[in-house]
Amino acid sequence: QFRRGEMVSCVDENGREVARGLVNYDAGEARAIIGHSSDRITEVLGYVSDEEMIHRDNLVIV
Repeated sequence: QFRRGEMVSCVDENGREVARGLVNYDAGEARAIIGHSSDRITEVLGYVSDEEMIHRDNLVIV
């Protein structure tokens, strides 16, 4: 579980960490919008906070 603004670890299909970043949505919102394009976030959630889950300015590749 995570809340908006927290740092999360991004992992590949093998569970290997590939990046870390600050998320723009909480865990429940993330589960709802994963797999949808940015232009559908409002349709899925009823609102949009940001166009991306993690903005590239808040992402570090490890």
